[in-house]
Amino acid sequence: MHFRPAAFAISLAAVLLAAGRAPAARETRPPNELGRIPIMEYHKVDLPEARWTRTPEHFRADLDRLWKDGYRTVALRDVLKGEINIPAGTSPVILTFDDSSPGQFKYLEGSGEPKIDPDCAIGILEKFAQDHPGFGHNATFYVLTGASPPNKLFNQPKLAAQKLQYLASHGYEIGNHTLWHADLIKYPETTVREQIARAQQEVQKAVPGYVLHTMALPLGDYPKQHEWAISGSWKGIEYKNDAILRVAGGAAISPFDRTFDPYKLPRIQAIDSDLNEWRVGFERHPEQRFVSDGDPKAITVPRGQKARVRPEFAARVVEK
Repeated sequence: MHFRPAAFAISLAAVLLAAGRAPAARETRPPNELGRIPIMEYHKVDLPEARWTRTPEHFRADLDRLWKDGYRTVALRDVLKGEINIPAGTSPVILTFDDSSPGQFKYLEGSGEPKIDPDCAIGILEKFAQDHPGFGHNATFYVLTGASPPNKLFNQPKLAAQKLQYLASHGYEIGNHTLWHADLIKYPETTVREQIARAQQEVQKAVPGYVLHTMALPLGDYPKQHEWAISGSWKGIEYKNDAILRVAGGAAISPFDRTFDPYKLPRIQAIDSDLNEWRVGFERHPEQRFVSDGDPKAITVPRGQKARVRPEFAARVVEK
């Protein structure tokens, strides 16, 4: 029998896909660390599916699609620092959750220690990461600390502090979404600063010393002066955001690109139309997708593209 490499590669890929595993991405995707990075935006994880609601079943399907398409979750804080450490041939994806709605993080209460609901976003994500080593469970939760129920800290008041402590101690990021989802463009400077500072203050009551480093704009609206959202203080409470996330806009520019603006980060809303548009766009233009070289110390870019890299990263650039 003659060995045919091409046929073997095709059959191996079929076996891996049937097993729920994607074939090694490095075989087909050349590195391009100037490509774009999707920042996924989820709101409710609940029933039924709606404009701002993703069902648990669809959320699981989203994660499965990301895995098979060669994505791995990364922390927003690491992307901002230019520290993206994922295998060669894979691509980073950032998961974000707005509004601290109940289906994002729910404990099943009963006798004994509360257990995480396997159908809430945290339960689904952690189980998926366990079943798919290397995918990770990185995510940022933009919580509302002063909102009315059901969006005030996942709507389990007695367990709210425990949940924030869990997020902080299990590698998740907690982000600022204002105190009660204030539409910042409508308010004067003092109110804007109070909304941001007090949101951080409330988180610190549960997690002393925890600092919120990023902010998701309620309704996508900046305050009248953008700098009010970036840094400042209110009654002695200081805050500083390293990034500000919008409510839409597509995939984000690479943090290594000269045009990268951390205070205007776009996101992809988790609804089928937006998800499909983004996926089709990368399928048609694969050169626009961020693909890792597998070396966190190097920044690999297409030949002739070094001039696009931010000066502070120039020493790490490799052209291929």
